[in-house]
Amino acid sequence: MTAAMAQQQHKTGRNVVVVGTQWGDEGKGKVVDWLTDHASAVVRFQGGHNAGHTLVINGKKTALQLIPSGVMREGVACFIGNGVVVDPTHLLGEIERLEAAGVEVRSRLFISESCPLILPFHVEVDKAREAQRETSGAGKIGTTGKGIGPAYEDKVARRALRVQDLKHPERFERKLRELLELHNFILQGYLHAEALAFEPIFEHAMRVAEKLKPMLADVGLRVHETNLAGGNVLFEGAQGTLLDIDHGTYPYVTSSNCVAGNAAAGSGVGPDKLHYILGITKAYTTRVGSGPFPTELPMDEPGSVGHHLSTVGQERGTVTGRPRRCGWLDGAAMKRSILINGLSGLCITKLDVLDGLEEILLGVGYELDGRRIDVLPLDADEIVQCKPVYESFAGWKQSTVGCTKWDELPANARRYLERVQALIGAPIDMVSTGPDRAHTILLRHPYRS
Repeated sequence: MTAAMAQQQHKTGRNVVVVGTQWGDEGKGKVVDWLTDHASAVVRFQGGHNAGHTLVINGKKTALQLIPSGVMREGVACFIGNGVVVDPTHLLGEIERLEAAGVEVRSRLFISESCPLILPFHVEVDKAREAQRETSGAGKIGTTGKGIGPAYEDKVARRALRVQDLKHPERFERKLRELLELHNFILQGYLHAEALAFEPIFEHAMRVAEKLKPMLADVGLRVHETNLAGGNVLFEGAQGTLLDIDHGTYPYVTSSNCVAGNAAAGSGVGPDKLHYILGITKAYTTRVGSGPFPTELPMDEPGSVGHHLSTVGQERGTVTGRPRRCGWLDGAAMKRSILINGLSGLCITKLDVLDGLEEILLGVGYELDGRRIDVLPLDADEIVQCKPVYESFAGWKQSTVGCTKWDELPANARRYLERVQALIGAPIDMVSTGPDRAHTILLRHPYRS
């Protein structure tokens, strides 16, 4: 190796991907914010403003939906990759809310020109479909009604309006007329909803275009240049692996690929640039919306474990405010996530929510038609029929809130986590013991391992 090659190799930055390993809401935002202290840039690579990351910094809550969580770290570049669908009105609103709180955003936010746009008719189609499913008895999927799915459909059908089209008013106008005609046909003729007018959509889009143009960028190239300059990059996933459009509990899934491999495709870099994959999982399990959930617990009865998890964990969706369904940690589902993502390590969040429980159960597999199954099936109808198999652990009375060292945890908490680690076959590298940045136990650093 030449001296120049050695110098270049030394300078190249290290990249970490953060993904959820359950049905979303695992606490990724806090972990991304914590890791960003060691990164030059954060990239969001899929989803839209149907995702919600809540950060607590010095006791103050900040809810983000589209802008990468790294925005709360001064001087860190924030990239929205091509795999994200962008509602420009929502994006500008989120920028303005952060700016009102004293956070500098526009000088360090960069949006891929290849991002598909979410427009008003996508939202109306999304809402009308859910209403139709409910009326017909088919049952809601449980979408957020933000237009995410219809926007991805236009992308796959190769008819989407993209962020880059905002730079060309004549092209935007032509494509918008064609796309609106199609969606109005669907709204009126199939979904029995009202059509939308062209002019208000076009005029509003042109107004927001002037505000977004300075932030447009070739995200893949910028990430590459950041690495070459020695900067570390953090790739931030939204939702969770079990909501992945291909690998989740279909059809009760989101509209994008939430898995680690999509960090490359959704941001424009090669998979060789994904050096470490960190999976985030709660010490128990939650799910928002419809779909199978083998370890789910009833939450209505005060004093029950389900009620405890829901209330102590403050389990409500960041975007919708809907109550999250709660249950025991599902090790068999976790095995599926590890298989798909190729995890380097795990971060366990919300361990403190289990404080005070007499007994803690851990799902280690299922029984289905007299068979033992150790990994979550891919067929949602089969999952519904699965009966969880549990192992029991003694709880702990001591508080784990704010612990920053492994040895500070109660012995029973350590036994529980050690069994989780052995069951799923991935090392626990971090433990979150509260919502604040400082409430973190570090066992192995993703940027230094």
